[in-house]
Amino acid sequence: MEVLKFFDAYSIRARMFPAIIAAAPALAALTLLISWKTFGLSNAITTLGIPVLLWAIADFSRARGRAIEGKLHAERGGLPSITMFRRNDSTIDAGSKDRYRAFLAGELGAAVPSQAEESADQAAADAFYIQCGNWLRQHTRDTKKFPILFGENITYGFRRNLLGVKAMALVLNLLVVAICAVIVWQTSWNFGTPLGNKTTVVLVVAAAHAVYMLLAVNPNAVWDASRAYGRELILCCESFLTKSPARKTAARKSAAKAAPPA
Repeated sequence: MEVLKFFDAYSIRARMFPAIIAAAPALAALTLLISWKTFGLSNAITTLGIPVLLWAIADFSRARGRAIEGKLHAERGGLPSITMFRRNDSTIDAGSKDRYRAFLAGELGAAVPSQAEESADQAAADAFYIQCGNWLRQHTRDTKKFPILFGENITYGFRRNLLGVKAMALVLNLLVVAICAVIVWQTSWNFGTPLGNKTTVVLVVAAAHAVYMLLAVNPNAVWDASRAYGRELILCCESFLTKSPARKTAARKSAAKAAPPA
């Protein structure tokens, strides 16, 4: 069952895709530089090895991503789903946050910290906001009911895990480039041969891969995704708040229809 869980939408897009991107130059090299005209031992090893390699990279990227996550949140003031609930944060308007706090306090059976209490002891107020975030995460797991939140979660997981594997991906890239350099050196730098053409393709993939990893994969991208997810998680309170009034309105209409005319 655990194997099947690995192939859900989140695991594929937030864990497997970063692994594929990290290993892209190596995958290109294995695909193009090994002959597939006949299926020999090297082909069998490659066929079995690629999925195992990707699985290992995906697991490593998740572990490294989680380590980076804690450091990033500490450096930038805390988890966005906590900091955005604070009264000194203007990401979400104050009126909406007052309604969300009141609703979540009712669900949690806890008291909302007042503005004075929050100003005097931010850590105590944050403890309440941590409970709010935990409650929201537990009650928004239905990806069909909360597709926007799910999408933001995938984006965040993808960027976090890719950042976690960035260093390894660049080292793997350099290793592939070095192997390609040896190959073209042995062919007297003749790129016109079939092997030379394939090597050129691998080098192009490696160059594009290096540019992407160096420019697009960075802590700022992860932080932006983290804030987007945190904001959407808090805004999911609207979905819960609109359910009760809808039921009350329907009940009032039914009662009005059943009531005898005056």
